[in-house]
Amino acid sequence: MNPHHDWTKHTHFAALDWASDHHDVVIVDHTGAIAAEFRFAHTAAGWAEFTERMKPYAGAPLALETSSGPAVDQLLQRGWTLYPVNPKAAERYRERKVPSGTKTDRHDGWSLADALRTDGHGWRPLLPQDEATATLRALCRDEIALIEQRTALVNQLLAALREYYPVALEVFDDWTQPFTWALIQQFPTPLALQSAGQRQWEKFLHTHRLWRTDTAPARLALFARANALPASAAVRNAKSLLATSLVKVLQTLETQLQEYRRRITETFAQHPDHDLFGSLPGAAEKIAPRLLGELGAVRAVYPDADALCCQAGVSPVSFQSGKLQQYVFEVAPEASRAQIKEAIQILFDVDVERVNVLNLPAKRTRRQRNRRVVVRRGEYKKAIVTLAPGQTIDVFEGVK
Repeated sequence: MNPHHDWTKHTHFAALDWASDHHDVVIVDHTGAIAAEFRFAHTAAGWAEFTERMKPYAGAPLALETSSGPAVDQLLQRGWTLYPVNPKAAERYRERKVPSGTKTDRHDGWSLADALRTDGHGWRPLLPQDEATATLRALCRDEIALIEQRTALVNQLLAALREYYPVALEVFDDWTQPFTWALIQQFPTPLALQSAGQRQWEKFLHTHRLWRTDTAPARLALFARANALPASAAVRNAKSLLATSLVKVLQTLETQLQEYRRRITETFAQHPDHDLFGSLPGAAEKIAPRLLGELGAVRAVYPDADALCCQAGVSPVSFQSGKLQQYVFEVAPEASRAQIKEAIQILFDVDVERVNVLNLPAKRTRRQRNRRVVVRRGEYKKAIVTLAPGQTIDVFEGVK
Protein backbone atom coordinates (compact mmCIF):
# COMPACT_ATOMS: atom_id res chain seq x y z
CA MET A 1 0.00 0.00 0.00
CA ASN A 2 1.22 3.52 -0.78
CA PRO A 3 0.71 6.22 1.87
CA HIS A 4 -1.85 8.71 0.55
CA HIS A 5 0.25 11.73 1.52
CA ASP A 6 3.07 10.45 -0.71
CA TRP A 7 0.69 9.73 -3.60
CA THR A 8 -0.64 13.29 -3.71
CA LYS A 9 2.87 14.57 -4.42
CA HIS A 10 2.80 13.01 -7.89
CA THR A 11 1.95 15.47 -10.63
CA HIS A 12 1.86 12.97 -13.47
CA PHE A 13 0.88 9.33 -13.94
CA ALA A 14 2.04 7.13 -16.82
CA ALA A 15 0.93 3.87 -18.41
CA LEU A 16 2.58 1.66 -20.97
CA ASP A 17 0.57 -0.62 -23.27
CA TRP A 18 3.16 -3.19 -24.32
CA ALA A 19 3.49 -5.31 -27.45
CA SER A 20 6.18 -7.51 -28.94
CA ASP A 21 7.67 -4.93 -31.30
CA HIS A 22 6.41 -1.57 -30.02
CA HIS A 23 4.90 0.08 -26.95
CA ASP A 24 2.42 2.92 -26.41
CA VAL A 25 2.82 5.41 -23.57
CA VAL A 26 0.16 7.75 -22.18
CA ILE A 27 0.82 10.29 -19.39
CA VAL A 28 -1.95 12.15 -17.55
CA ASP A 29 -1.62 15.02 -15.08
CA HIS A 30 -3.22 15.24 -11.64
CA THR A 31 -6.52 16.41 -13.17
CA GLY A 32 -6.72 13.49 -15.58
CA ALA A 33 -5.89 15.46 -18.72
CA ILE A 34 -3.53 13.77 -21.18
CA ALA A 35 -0.16 15.48 -20.90
CA ALA A 36 1.69 13.36 -23.49
CA GLU A 37 1.31 10.23 -25.57
CA PHE A 38 3.65 8.50 -27.99
CA ARG A 39 4.63 5.16 -29.49
CA PHE A 40 8.16 3.81 -29.65
CA ALA A 41 9.76 0.67 -31.08
CA HIS A 42 11.15 -2.11 -28.91
CA THR A 43 14.68 -1.46 -30.11
CA ALA A 44 17.75 0.21 -28.65
CA ALA A 45 16.86 3.42 -30.51
CA GLY A 46 13.25 3.16 -29.38
CA TRP A 47 14.16 2.84 -25.71
CA ALA A 48 16.58 5.75 -26.04
CA GLU A 49 13.65 7.77 -27.41
CA PHE A 50 11.51 6.66 -24.46
CA THR A 51 14.17 7.78 -21.98
CA GLU A 52 14.48 11.18 -23.64
CA ARG A 53 10.73 11.86 -23.92
CA MET A 54 10.08 10.77 -20.32
CA LYS A 55 12.64 13.14 -18.78
CA PRO A 56 9.99 15.78 -17.93
CA TYR A 57 8.05 13.11 -16.01
CA ALA A 58 10.91 11.52 -14.08
CA GLY A 59 9.71 9.91 -10.87
CA ALA A 60 6.14 9.44 -12.10
CA PRO A 61 4.56 6.06 -11.27
CA LEU A 62 3.94 3.84 -14.29
CA ALA A 63 1.24 1.19 -14.75
CA LEU A 64 1.25 -1.69 -17.20
CA GLU A 65 -0.66 -4.91 -17.78
CA THR A 66 2.10 -7.37 -16.91
CA SER A 67 4.63 -8.06 -14.18
CA SER A 68 7.30 -9.72 -16.32
CA GLY A 69 8.78 -9.69 -19.79
CA PRO A 70 11.24 -7.59 -21.77
CA ALA A 71 9.36 -4.31 -21.31
CA VAL A 72 9.30 -4.74 -17.53
CA ASP A 73 13.00 -5.64 -17.53
CA GLN A 74 13.90 -2.48 -19.46
CA LEU A 75 11.76 -0.25 -17.25
CA LEU A 76 13.22 -1.64 -14.04
CA GLN A 77 16.74 -1.14 -15.37
CA ARG A 78 15.86 2.51 -15.95
CA GLY A 79 14.63 2.98 -12.40
CA TRP A 80 10.89 3.38 -12.99
CA THR A 81 8.41 2.50 -10.23
CA LEU A 82 6.00 0.02 -11.81
CA TYR A 83 2.45 -0.91 -10.85
CA PRO A 84 1.32 -4.14 -12.57
CA VAL A 85 -2.41 -4.41 -13.20
CA ASN A 86 -4.29 -7.69 -13.50
CA PRO A 87 -5.64 -8.08 -17.08
CA LYS A 88 -9.19 -8.52 -15.74
CA ALA A 89 -8.93 -5.29 -13.74
CA ALA A 90 -7.42 -3.51 -16.77
CA GLU A 91 -10.40 -4.61 -18.87
CA ARG A 92 -12.84 -3.22 -16.30
CA TYR A 93 -10.96 0.09 -16.18
CA ARG A 94 -11.10 0.31 -19.97
CA GLU A 95 -14.85 -0.39 -19.98
CA ARG A 96 -15.28 2.38 -17.41
CA LYS A 97 -13.57 4.87 -19.72
CA VAL A 98 -14.95 3.51 -23.01
CA PRO A 99 -18.34 1.84 -22.35
CA SER A 100 -18.97 1.51 -26.11
CA GLY A 101 -16.53 -1.41 -26.20
CA THR A 102 -13.96 0.33 -28.40
CA LYS A 103 -10.48 -1.12 -27.86
CA THR A 104 -7.28 0.50 -29.07
CA ASP A 105 -3.76 0.71 -27.71
CA ARG A 106 -4.37 4.38 -26.95
CA HIS A 107 -7.53 3.65 -24.97
CA ASP A 108 -5.73 0.89 -23.06
CA GLY A 109 -2.91 3.23 -22.05
CA TRP A 110 -5.23 6.11 -21.22
CA SER A 111 -7.53 4.01 -19.01
CA LEU A 112 -4.56 2.52 -17.14
CA ALA A 113 -2.90 5.90 -16.58
CA ASP A 114 -6.12 7.43 -15.25
CA ALA A 115 -6.79 4.38 -13.07
CA LEU A 116 -3.31 4.78 -11.62
CA ARG A 117 -4.12 8.42 -10.85
CA THR A 118 -7.38 7.67 -9.05
CA ASP A 119 -6.76 4.22 -7.52
CA GLY A 120 -2.99 3.78 -7.55
CA HIS A 121 -2.56 4.82 -3.90
CA GLY A 122 -3.98 1.40 -3.00
CA TRP A 123 -1.82 -0.61 -5.42
CA ARG A 124 1.42 -2.37 -4.62
CA PRO A 125 4.50 -1.48 -6.65
CA LEU A 126 6.52 -4.19 -8.37
CA LEU A 127 9.61 -4.73 -6.24
CA PRO A 128 12.61 -5.97 -8.24
CA GLN A 129 14.23 -9.20 -7.08
CA ASP A 130 17.94 -9.72 -6.55
CA GLU A 131 19.93 -11.36 -9.34
CA ALA A 132 20.01 -14.82 -7.72
CA THR A 133 16.22 -14.90 -7.27
CA ALA A 134 15.54 -13.46 -10.72
CA THR A 135 17.76 -16.13 -12.27
CA LEU A 136 16.05 -18.91 -10.35
CA ARG A 137 12.61 -17.60 -11.31
CA ALA A 138 13.52 -17.39 -15.00
CA LEU A 139 14.96 -20.91 -14.99
CA CYS A 140 11.85 -22.37 -13.33
CA ARG A 141 9.46 -20.59 -15.68
CA ASP A 142 11.44 -21.60 -18.75
CA GLU A 143 11.41 -25.17 -17.49
CA ILE A 144 7.61 -25.02 -17.38
CA ALA A 145 7.58 -23.69 -20.96
CA LEU A 146 9.70 -26.66 -22.08
CA ILE A 147 7.38 -29.06 -20.26
CA GLU A 148 4.45 -27.51 -22.14
CA GLN A 149 6.35 -28.10 -25.38
CA ARG A 150 6.92 -31.71 -24.36
CA THR A 151 3.22 -32.15 -23.66
CA ALA A 152 2.34 -30.79 -27.10
CA LEU A 153 4.85 -33.12 -28.77
CA VAL A 154 3.59 -36.13 -26.79
CA ASN A 155 0.03 -35.35 -27.90
CA GLN A 156 1.20 -35.28 -31.52
CA LEU A 157 2.99 -38.61 -31.01
CA LEU A 158 -0.12 -40.19 -29.50
CA ALA A 159 -2.22 -38.97 -32.44
CA ALA A 160 0.23 -40.56 -34.88
CA LEU A 161 0.32 -43.87 -32.97
CA ARG A 162 -3.46 -44.10 -32.92
CA GLU A 163 -3.44 -44.14 -36.71
CA TYR A 164 -0.93 -46.95 -37.29
CA TYR A 165 0.35 -48.36 -33.96
CA PRO A 166 -2.58 -48.68 -31.49
CA VAL A 167 -1.03 -51.57 -29.58
CA ALA A 168 1.74 -49.26 -28.37
CA LEU A 169 -0.88 -47.20 -26.52
CA GLU A 170 -2.05 -50.35 -24.75
CA VAL A 171 1.48 -51.26 -23.65
CA PHE A 172 2.22 -47.95 -21.89
CA ASP A 173 0.04 -45.27 -20.32
CA ASP A 174 2.48 -42.44 -19.58
CA TRP A 175 4.13 -41.30 -22.81
CA THR A 176 6.20 -38.62 -21.13
CA GLN A 177 8.60 -41.36 -20.00
CA PRO A 178 11.74 -41.88 -22.14
CA PHE A 179 11.32 -45.67 -22.24
CA THR A 180 8.10 -45.26 -24.24
CA TRP A 181 9.98 -43.30 -26.89
CA ALA A 182 12.67 -46.01 -26.89
CA LEU A 183 10.01 -48.54 -27.93
CA ILE A 184 9.18 -46.52 -31.05
CA GLN A 185 12.84 -45.92 -31.78
CA GLN A 186 13.72 -49.62 -31.56
CA PHE A 187 10.51 -50.96 -33.12
CA PRO A 188 9.17 -48.16 -35.37
CA THR A 189 6.27 -50.23 -36.77
CA PRO A 190 3.90 -52.87 -35.37
CA LEU A 191 5.34 -55.41 -37.80
CA ALA A 192 8.89 -54.71 -36.58
CA LEU A 193 7.76 -55.24 -32.99
CA GLN A 194 5.86 -58.44 -33.68
CA SER A 195 8.68 -59.89 -35.81
CA ALA A 196 11.37 -59.16 -33.20
CA GLY A 197 10.46 -62.21 -31.12
CA GLN A 198 10.23 -62.90 -27.41
CA ARG A 199 13.97 -62.72 -26.73
CA GLN A 200 14.12 -59.14 -28.03
CA TRP A 201 10.95 -58.20 -26.17
CA GLU A 202 12.31 -59.49 -22.88
CA LYS A 203 15.63 -57.76 -23.49
CA PHE A 204 13.85 -54.46 -24.09
CA LEU A 205 11.88 -54.76 -20.85
CA HIS A 206 14.96 -55.69 -18.82
CA THR A 207 17.12 -52.97 -20.42
CA HIS A 208 14.64 -50.27 -19.42
CA ARG A 209 13.94 -51.83 -16.01
CA LEU A 210 10.33 -52.54 -16.90
CA TRP A 211 10.26 -56.24 -16.07
CA ARG A 212 7.61 -56.89 -13.47
CA THR A 213 6.16 -60.33 -12.81
CA ASP A 214 2.64 -58.90 -12.71
CA THR A 215 2.82 -56.81 -15.92
CA ALA A 216 5.43 -58.54 -18.11
CA PRO A 217 3.16 -61.41 -19.34
CA ALA A 218 0.46 -58.96 -20.48
CA ARG A 219 3.00 -56.79 -22.29
CA LEU A 220 4.58 -59.80 -24.01
CA ALA A 221 1.13 -60.88 -25.17
CA LEU A 222 0.51 -57.43 -26.65
CA PHE A 223 3.88 -57.53 -28.40
CA ALA A 224 2.96 -60.87 -29.94
CA ARG A 225 -0.17 -59.47 -31.61
CA ALA A 226 1.18 -55.99 -32.36
CA ASN A 227 0.33 -56.25 -36.07
CA ALA A 228 -3.07 -57.86 -35.66
CA LEU A 229 -4.83 -54.80 -37.11
CA PRO A 230 -2.35 -53.39 -39.65
CA ALA A 231 -2.77 -49.96 -41.19
CA SER A 232 -2.37 -49.44 -44.92
CA ALA A 233 1.18 -49.18 -46.26
CA ALA A 234 0.76 -45.47 -47.05
CA VAL A 235 -0.42 -44.62 -43.55
CA ARG A 236 2.22 -46.85 -41.92
CA ASN A 237 5.11 -45.35 -43.91
CA ALA A 238 4.07 -41.75 -43.32
CA LYS A 239 3.09 -42.03 -39.67
CA SER A 240 6.05 -44.16 -38.64
CA LEU A 241 8.37 -41.45 -40.01
CA LEU A 242 6.41 -38.82 -38.10
CA ALA A 243 6.51 -40.88 -34.89
CA THR A 244 10.27 -41.50 -35.06
CA SER A 245 10.87 -37.82 -35.84
CA LEU A 246 8.83 -36.76 -32.82
CA VAL A 247 10.69 -39.27 -30.65
CA LYS A 248 14.03 -37.75 -31.62
CA VAL A 249 12.77 -34.25 -30.77
CA LEU A 250 11.38 -35.50 -27.44
CA GLN A 251 14.68 -37.15 -26.53
CA THR A 252 16.58 -33.94 -27.26
CA LEU A 253 14.05 -31.95 -25.26
CA GLU A 254 14.34 -34.35 -22.33
CA THR A 255 18.12 -33.86 -22.31
CA GLN A 256 17.62 -30.10 -22.08
CA LEU A 257 15.03 -30.50 -19.34
CA GLN A 258 17.55 -32.47 -17.31
CA GLU A 259 20.05 -29.65 -17.85
CA TYR A 260 17.49 -27.11 -16.63
CA ARG A 261 16.83 -29.19 -13.52
CA ARG A 262 20.54 -29.42 -12.84
CA ARG A 263 20.91 -25.64 -13.17
CA ILE A 264 17.86 -25.03 -10.96
CA THR A 265 19.27 -27.32 -8.26
CA GLU A 266 22.68 -25.63 -8.50
CA THR A 267 21.24 -22.10 -8.39
CA PHE A 268 18.98 -22.96 -5.46
CA ALA A 269 21.88 -24.47 -3.49
CA GLN A 270 23.78 -21.17 -3.78
CA HIS A 271 20.81 -18.96 -2.87
CA PRO A 272 20.89 -17.20 0.55
CA ASP A 273 17.35 -18.46 1.29
CA HIS A 274 18.20 -22.09 0.49
CA ASP A 275 17.99 -23.28 4.08
CA LEU A 276 14.72 -21.44 4.76
CA PHE A 277 12.81 -22.85 1.79
CA GLY A 278 14.61 -26.17 1.86
CA SER A 279 13.39 -26.77 5.42
CA LEU A 280 9.70 -26.38 4.52
CA PRO A 281 7.80 -29.64 5.20
CA GLY A 282 7.21 -31.58 2.00
CA ALA A 283 9.04 -29.07 -0.20
CA ALA A 284 12.16 -31.19 -0.82
CA GLU A 285 14.54 -30.48 -3.67
CA LYS A 286 11.88 -30.16 -6.39
CA ILE A 287 9.24 -27.89 -4.89
CA ALA A 288 11.48 -25.70 -2.72
CA PRO A 289 13.40 -23.90 -5.52
CA ARG A 290 10.20 -23.33 -7.47
CA LEU A 291 8.50 -21.88 -4.41
CA LEU A 292 11.42 -19.54 -3.85
CA GLY A 293 11.45 -18.52 -7.50
CA GLU A 294 7.77 -17.56 -7.50
CA LEU A 295 7.52 -16.05 -4.01
CA GLY A 296 10.83 -14.24 -4.32
CA ALA A 297 13.27 -13.06 -1.68
CA VAL A 298 11.83 -9.57 -1.09
CA ARG A 299 9.80 -9.88 2.09
CA ALA A 300 8.06 -6.51 1.58
CA VAL A 301 6.04 -8.06 -1.29
CA TYR A 302 3.98 -9.88 1.34
CA PRO A 303 3.46 -7.49 4.28
CA ASP A 304 1.40 -10.03 6.22
CA ALA A 305 0.33 -13.66 6.26
CA ASP A 306 -2.96 -12.88 4.50
CA ALA A 307 -1.13 -11.47 1.48
CA LEU A 308 0.93 -14.64 1.22
CA CYS A 309 -2.24 -16.75 1.48
CA CYS A 310 -3.69 -14.87 -1.50
CA GLN A 311 -0.56 -15.49 -3.58
CA ALA A 312 -0.46 -19.17 -2.61
CA GLY A 313 -4.08 -19.68 -3.61
CA VAL A 314 -5.28 -20.89 -0.20
CA SER A 315 -7.28 -17.73 0.46
CA PRO A 316 -10.88 -18.38 -0.59
CA VAL A 317 -13.12 -16.07 -2.57
CA SER A 318 -15.94 -14.91 -0.30
CA PHE A 319 -19.52 -14.05 -1.25
CA GLN A 320 -21.93 -12.44 1.18
CA SER A 321 -25.50 -11.32 0.54
CA GLY A 322 -27.97 -10.89 3.36
CA LYS A 323 -27.68 -13.92 5.62
CA LEU A 324 -25.89 -16.00 2.95
CA GLN A 325 -22.16 -16.41 3.60
CA GLN A 326 -20.14 -18.47 1.12
CA TYR A 327 -16.46 -19.12 0.47
CA VAL A 328 -14.91 -20.67 -2.61
CA PHE A 329 -11.83 -22.89 -2.18
CA GLU A 330 -9.67 -24.70 -4.69
CA VAL A 331 -9.43 -28.29 -3.44
CA ALA A 332 -7.71 -31.54 -4.29
CA PRO A 333 -9.34 -33.41 -7.20
CA GLU A 334 -9.96 -36.50 -5.08
CA ALA A 335 -11.51 -34.62 -2.13
CA SER A 336 -15.13 -35.53 -1.35
CA ARG A 337 -17.83 -33.20 -0.01
CA ALA A 338 -17.65 -34.85 3.40
CA GLN A 339 -13.86 -34.46 3.56
CA ILE A 340 -14.05 -30.81 2.53
CA LYS A 341 -16.75 -30.08 5.11
CA GLU A 342 -14.78 -31.74 7.87
CA ALA A 343 -11.55 -29.95 6.94
CA ILE A 344 -13.19 -26.50 6.87
CA GLN A 345 -14.91 -27.07 10.22
CA ILE A 346 -11.70 -28.22 11.88
CA LEU A 347 -9.38 -25.60 10.34
CA PHE A 348 -11.58 -22.55 10.87
CA ASP A 349 -13.86 -23.64 13.75
CA VAL A 350 -17.08 -22.89 11.89
CA ASP A 351 -20.32 -24.73 11.12
CA VAL A 352 -20.67 -25.69 7.46
CA GLU A 353 -24.22 -25.97 6.16
CA ARG A 354 -23.52 -27.07 2.61
CA VAL A 355 -20.68 -27.93 0.24
CA ASN A 356 -21.03 -27.80 -3.54
CA VAL A 357 -18.18 -28.86 -5.81
CA LEU A 358 -17.36 -27.98 -9.41
CA ASN A 359 -14.84 -29.70 -11.68
CA LEU A 360 -13.48 -27.07 -14.03
CA PRO A 361 -11.78 -28.03 -17.30
CA ALA A 362 -8.32 -26.91 -18.33
CA LYS A 363 -7.94 -23.50 -19.91
CA ARG A 364 -6.45 -23.70 -23.38
CA THR A 365 -5.32 -20.98 -25.73
CA ARG A 366 -4.03 -21.07 -29.28
CA ARG A 367 -0.70 -19.45 -30.06
CA GLN A 368 -1.00 -16.82 -32.73
CA ARG A 369 2.19 -17.74 -34.55
CA ASN A 370 1.79 -21.48 -35.09
CA ARG A 371 -1.86 -21.95 -33.99
CA ARG A 372 -0.76 -24.63 -31.53
CA VAL A 373 -3.04 -25.27 -28.57
CA VAL A 374 -1.32 -24.63 -25.25
CA VAL A 375 -2.70 -25.47 -21.80
CA ARG A 376 -2.45 -22.32 -19.67
CA ARG A 377 -4.01 -23.87 -16.59
CA GLY A 378 -4.78 -27.50 -15.88
CA GLU A 379 -8.20 -28.73 -14.84
CA TYR A 380 -9.03 -28.23 -11.18
CA LYS A 381 -11.78 -28.65 -8.61
CA LYS A 382 -13.31 -25.96 -6.46
CA ALA A 383 -15.66 -26.14 -3.50
CA ILE A 384 -18.39 -23.60 -2.68
CA VAL A 385 -18.79 -23.72 1.09
CA THR A 386 -21.89 -22.21 2.72
CA LEU A 387 -21.54 -21.40 6.42
CA ALA A 388 -24.25 -21.29 9.06
CA PRO A 389 -25.96 -17.87 9.43
CA GLY A 390 -23.84 -15.32 11.25
CA GLN A 391 -20.55 -17.20 10.87
CA THR A 392 -17.48 -16.02 8.96
CA ILE A 393 -13.91 -17.11 8.43
CA ASP A 394 -12.25 -14.17 10.18
CA VAL A 395 -8.71 -14.75 8.96
CA PHE A 396 -9.77 -13.89 5.39
CA GLU A 397 -12.08 -10.96 6.09
CA GLY A 398 -10.88 -7.85 4.26
CA VAL A 399 -8.33 -9.73 2.15
CA LYS A 400 -8.44 -8.79 -1.54
